[in-house]
Amino acid sequence: MQYMLLIYDDEQVRGAMSEAERGRVFQEYGAFTESIRESGNYVTGAPLQPTSTATAVRVRKGEQFVTNGPFAETKELLGGYYLIEAENVDEAIEIASRIPSAKLGTIEVRPVLEIHVEAGA
Repeated sequence: MQYMLLIYDDEQVRGAMSEAERGRVFQEYGAFTESIRESGNYVTGAPLQPTSTATAVRVRKGEQFVTNGPFAETKELLGGYYLIEAENVDEAIEIASRIPSAKLGTIEVRPVLEIHVEAGA
């Protein structure tokens, strides 16, 4: 089964890190990613640009509303994701607990809803 591991961090905490600290975190992420590639759990993943680059789009009663910046006012913001294969939620949680940002932020584990579409539909 596939699980989305959503990585939530406090951008201010990350911004306050020294260059050496950020380098260590980057190395931890590299080692983690390599470990789940080797185990066969890795499907894909990517970090996201800071929320200052985000654009929120809403359509209400046919009218489009576009807002610069993050969707919600919160300390922890979506900073990246991994899409993994895991046998069950317990394995997904174990993998999520090894993500370096779990030490400072939150990792949300969500099963991916499988949608089966018939050919020619």
